[in-house]
Amino acid sequence: MNYLLRTISLAPVIVPQGIWTNLRVPTLPEPPGARDGSAGTGPPLKLLIVGDSAAAGVGVSHQDEALLGQVVSRLAGRYRVDFALHAKTGYTTADILRRLDEMAPRDYDVALTSLGVNDVLALSGCDAWLERQAQLRRVLRDKFGVRLLLLSGLPPVHSFPALPQPLRWHLGSRATQFNEVLARAVDADPDTCLVNLRFSAEAGMMASDGFHPGAPIYSEWAERAARFILSREANAFARPKME
Repeated sequence: MNYLLRTISLAPVIVPQGIWTNLRVPTLPEPPGARDGSAGTGPPLKLLIVGDSAAAGVGVSHQDEALLGQVVSRLAGRYRVDFALHAKTGYTTADILRRLDEMAPRDYDVALTSLGVNDVLALSGCDAWLERQAQLRRVLRDKFGVRLLLLSGLPPVHSFPALPQPLRWHLGSRATQFNEVLARAVDADPDTCLVNLRFSAEAGMMASDGFHPGAPIYSEWAERAARFILSREANAFARPKME
């Protein structure tokens, strides 16, 4: 069944469930900690992380435990990592495009994104979401000089403890569809990797709200992302010197 039609047919059930979930689930803050800086020794590597509340680290107490800190810690033994994080709770792909449009151009070697869940919650159409994702990749390449794009897939929304059924199933099926179409769209892109986020959503792995990642998930997420970067040759990100 068409997703919009299914949404309409389920509306008498899932709309009250959504309202109840918003009232019941606590709002967790974005954690403190540096969002830009340098760490490590070795060849320079410039890392940009953009996205939503998960990119911002919601669910843990400090950026050191969040995606940014955990990725940087895994790279710092091999590279001098210059990092920047631009993320905010509630951001959709359209929101991050506006944020990037406001930023001054600057070269980065690697960009790691975390986007899609809020697009699902906003009932974004699949084609429109794919076009925004394509635009995002173009901006990261053309304006920010990114050489390696790491796109985080959508997490297993279908098993988030905070969501009641059938809302959990409904949103989860849409997240799965977004993952599938994005994987097909970037399959032939040599500079793009899709980071699988199909982790266990057991309560012990999740944040206290049952919706955001906990430290164990951020750790595994960072491990998967760093593995893509470290699999490249050490000089893969070296930029030619200007004469």
